Order: sequence, then structure tokens, then C-alpha cells
Amino acid sequence: MGRRESPLKTILRQRFYFLFEVLIIFLGIFIFMLIPTFLLPFLINSSSVIFEPLYYLVKAVMIVVAIPIFLYIAYFMMEKQRKKLILDEDTNPSKKFLNLFKITRKNFKFQLLYGILLLFLIFIPLDFFTYLLVPDMLDFVSTALQPSGESSLNNYFGENYIIFLLSIVLIPLCVAIYEESLTRGFLTSRGSEYFNKMSAVIITSFFFGLGHFSYIFTAPPFGLSITFSIIWFLQTFLVGIVLSMVVLRRHWIFPVIFAHTLNNVITSFSIWNNINHIDFSFMTFYVYIPLLIIGVLLLIWQFSRIKESLAIGWTEFKSYFTRDKTIGEGTLDTVVRIMMDFLFGLLIFLIGVIILL
Repeated sequence: MGRRESPLKTILRQRFYFLFEVLIIFLGIFIFMLIPTFLLPFLINSSSVIFEPLYYLVKAVMIVVAIPIFLYIAYFMMEKQRKKLILDEDTNPSKKFLNLFKITRKNFKFQLLYGILLLFLIFIPLDFFTYLLVPDMLDFVSTALQPSGESSLNNYFGENYIIFLLSIVLIPLCVAIYEESLTRGFLTSRGSEYFNKMSAVIITSFFFGLGHFSYIFTAPPFGLSITFSIIWFLQTFLVGIVLSMVVLRRHWIFPVIFAHTLNNVITSFSIWNNINHIDFSFMTFYVYIPLLIIGVLLLIWQFSRIKESLAIGWTEFKSYFTRDKTIGEGTLDTVVRIMMDFLFGLLIFLIGVIILL
């Protein structure tokens, strides 16, 4: 019997091989994104009111198509490494990714219920109380999304109400599709096959949070207080943990796309009102308070299901800080693993910035 590999070496090997696979997928997405980035402006005038919605639609389609194709390529490129590193039986990752989108007549109502609960119990309260307790946060978000300028793809925020309404019929859905497909659909799901599930959750959520923190470096909000970016980072990092755990437990991506989309729509209304100098009290009384009341009713109705899910989630979260017995971790190895997860989350983010932006 061969000598068992040290936990530290296993931790590093798992993450470096996963990082190599991430690099392949990101390069694939980059290739496919050349279509909306360069071809679309030749076909449609970028100043047209339909350009931005169409761009987001093509971008979402390209990412959803690119991920399974390049997962399939990586699957064969890394055949020897897979046999040593994949924790469970490794089936075709492309098929696993596509199966996340599967909705059957039998499970549709449960997927819809999970999406509604995520929207009303996670997204809406978190956004509302952030905007309420940190009033300037909405100003920061409005500025960070660059709603004006030649290079902006969010000019619809500065358009009249009709064009704005037509735009948010499609754009929030497309944003949710490509963000969830990349983060929870690929990074979390595939990462959980290289190392323990909570490491995949933390790495992905840190990546997701950094993506929102990075808006502090974009031209319009540059020089604004870093506090707002930290709040946005913490907000999205927390949401990312919840969404990742839901996807890993249920193997469904529709609930998180559904909740993410509707939250994007609500936030878009808040941003449009803010840009047009309509006080946040309008959204508070006519949108958020009614939705919060519905959320309380849903909490009461589904209390037993929510309590059970919270108990399971909390147990899984606590396990992240204990020794991983599957690789023979010691206490120091656990500390190193946690540090490595945040480091590799940062590395994946930097790779994404270089390749995808």
C-alpha cells in the first residue's frame, strides 16, 4: 500500500487542478463572448434601444453554451488528474451542468417555491434594510452601474419610463442567467467535485462578492468611500453562500435564477427612481413593505420547511471549520485550507478580470 499523501499537498493539488479547469472554461467563455462584443455592434447600431437587451440576451446564451462545451473539453484534457482528485464517481460534467436547468412537471412547484422563498426571505429584506440603514448605498449602486456614457451597457436607466420598462423585461433575466450559470452552475457545482462542498461554496461566494466590490475601481464611482463597496461585498458574499448551498443540496438552478431575476427587477426600479430623484420612500411604502409582509406570511406558512433547511445549512456551514477527515486534516491543515479557499477565490476572480473583462 502506497504512502498516503499529506493533507496540505492534497489541498493544494485539488485547488490547482480546479484552477486549471477554471482557466479552460474562462477561455472558452472569452471566445464565445467575441460574438456579442464585436459582431453585434456591426449588425445593430449601439445607440439603438434594442441593442442593450439584445446584447445581454446573446451574452447569456453564449455563456450557457460555452460552459458545457469547454467542460467537455476539460473533461478529456484532465483525464489522469480526474481519477486522482475527483471525490465521488466522476460522470460527464457537461451533462451535470445541463441537468441543473432541468425542470419536470413533478418538481416545478417545489423549484418555484424555493425561488419565491429565496426572493422574499433573503433578497428583499437584505436589499431593503441595506438601503434603509445606509441611505447613500443606493446612490453608490446607481453610480457604480454606470447608467450613462458611450461604453456603458446600462444606458436604459437613463431612458424614459417606457424604454426602461421594456428593457427590464429581458435584461435582469439575462444577467441572472449568466451570473448564476457561471458562479453556482459551474464554480460551485464543479468545485464540489474536486474538494469538500463548503470549500466550493466559500470560493465561489468570495469570487461573487469580489465581483461587486470591484465596482469601486470603475471610473464613475472612483474616489467614493470604500465603505459602500465593502457593504456590497458582504451583502453579495452572504447571498452567494445561501444560493450555492441551495444549488448543491437540491441540484436545481431555476430557483436561484428566478429569485435573482425578480430581485434585479426590483433593484432596477429603485435605481431608476433614484436617478430620476424620486425619494426612496416611494419604493418603501409601495413596493418593499408589501413584499416584506408577504415574506412574513410565507415564513409562517413554510416555517417547518425553512427551519429544517436552516438546521441543515447551519450544520454544513459549521463543518467547514472542522477537520476534513476525508483527507486526514489536522488543525493546522484546516486553517491552511480556509486560507487557501479565500486565496483561490481571489485568484479565480483575477483570472476572470484578465480574461473576461
